[in-house]
Amino acid sequence: MEDNKILDLFFERCEEALNETRAKYGKRLFRHAMNILYNIEDAEECVSDTMLRAWNAIPPSRPVAFGAFLAKITRNLSINKWKAQRATRRGGGETELLFSELGECISAKDVATPEEAYESRFVTEVINDWLNSMNQSYRVVFVLRYFYGESIQSICERANMSESKVKSILFRARRKLGEYLEKEGVSL
Repeated sequence: MEDNKILDLFFERCEEALNETRAKYGKRLFRHAMNILYNIEDAEECVSDTMLRAWNAIPPSRPVAFGAFLAKITRNLSINKWKAQRATRRGGGETELLFSELGECISAKDVATPEEAYESRFVTEVINDWLNSMNQSYRVVFVLRYFYGESIQSICERANMSESKVKSILFRARRKLGEYLEKEGVSL
């Protein structure tokens, strides 16, 4: 079913919207959650929680990119669950590796004040501008790794690149992101 029709079902408050959403996006959302949590039960819970959050958010909002809207919810829920559990060994430390890789150019802190919320939105805009300036294949590799939490091997298969090429792209991208953030006045 097309996204617009699914969203229409949400606006009609028809529970079929959840079934159609799960049928169309469930496996992808589960994979995103697994890439962060490495636990089947936790990933399934995040997908279910994503459905609930989507149900509560639609209406009034009508996402333009429904799949990305759901992926972002799943990713945020998964990261929050991962932080709560903080299990280093789960997933062979892959999630901590992701955060440590990005920590080279982005410092993460919790948002507690309006000023910090503003700065967080500003940093998000700067990163989005930087992503939009990237070559498409590099952008895809970067987003697969740091937004969707894909493993290097998975990215190699999906992008049809060698492991050394993917690692090189990610290394250069992190370095360029750090330089871009500095140039834009984002304190690291």
